[in-house]
Amino acid sequence: MPPETVAPAGGPPPTFRRQIWFWLGALVFFLGFLFLFSSILLPFVAGAALAYLLDPVADWLERRGLSRTAATLLMLVIFAVLFLLLLVLLIPALVAQLSGLIAQLPDFALRLQELVEPLLNSEMARNIGLDVETIRGQLGNFVEPAAAWLAAIVASVWSGGQALIGVLSLLVITPVVAFYLLHDWDRMTARVDHWLPRQHAPVIRDLARQMSRAISGFIRGQGLLCLVLGIFYAAALSAIGLNFGLLIGLVAGLLSFIPFVGTVVGFVISVGVAAVQFPPEWIWVAITAAIFIFGQFLEGYILQPRLVGNSVGLHPVWLMFALFAFSLLFGFVGTLIAVPVAAMVGVLVRFAINQYLSSSYYGTAPPPALPAEPPSPAPAE
Repeated sequence: MPPETVAPAGGPPPTFRRQIWFWLGALVFFLGFLFLFSSILLPFVAGAALAYLLDPVADWLERRGLSRTAATLLMLVIFAVLFLLLLVLLIPALVAQLSGLIAQLPDFALRLQELVEPLLNSEMARNIGLDVETIRGQLGNFVEPAAAWLAAIVASVWSGGQALIGVLSLLVITPVVAFYLLHDWDRMTARVDHWLPRQHAPVIRDLARQMSRAISGFIRGQGLLCLVLGIFYAAALSAIGLNFGLLIGLVAGLLSFIPFVGTVVGFVISVGVAAVQFPPEWIWVAITAAIFIFGQFLEGYILQPRLVGNSVGLHPVWLMFALFAFSLLFGFVGTLIAVPVAAMVGVLVRFAINQYLSSSYYGTAPPPALPAEPPSPAPAE
């Protein structure tokens, strides 16, 4: 046996230690790269995600006789046309509703104060010993933070040039990155497969297939779920005449990418707007709340099992943790990569657990019980 493969007493072999240090170094490099370049990675991450999602369709078109270049161009042109139509149809209405919501925030604060005032003056408030004057003063001071927040929104227009550059780079660079990656996808995957260590290539390929199924299943299923919920919330809230219903519904649908967050945020904002808009017809406030209760039922019992299922294999709490942790560390780019990274980590953790359970570190199963010995023959008399 070569000297470098001899395991020291009481420790893992050197080859195993080298593998651990290699993958830990790769993880540190990946996280450091994200941290340093997170501000410019958005169009590249979006382009890579678009190429990953469209690759199966491009393969299908190739099997129907189109060249890879023609299939790539056709897919990107169709996607760009649909995206531009969506922008033209929705952006003006969303901008109008957003500006209206910002302009009416101080009025909303005053109306909420007027709604709460009768409760503070009620007999029940006095019986339970509430400090009515203190509460009334705090409610009055709510107008000032609302006005300050509105001023901050207006002041942020100063940095609108930088935001416009970011949006333009996203719209221009993302299709270019997606085109090149989609055109060369099969060639790149074949080259990466050629680099795999031959001894471990079958295991790595199997893990990569599991990761791909988990990522694609979740992204496609959850994306469709967000689209359905956004359309439902926007249509239902607009149908009952709720102010800013289109904006609130679409935002709630988009935030449904994070479990429970979309429903909670949409419920709080829409019920607050309805409480200011509809009284004394409180039935419409109840209907607004019922829309989100039904939406949560639709998501949890119909859409989630059918569209997403258990494709990632992770508990929703861990998904929420991954989304918030990556968004905190790496901003919006972290939010985009949180679920794929969590899915890959989940596959690797399950593989590591299976390896542990089948190793000598876990131990062996107890030996089977020995068969009972036949009774000894009686001694001859």
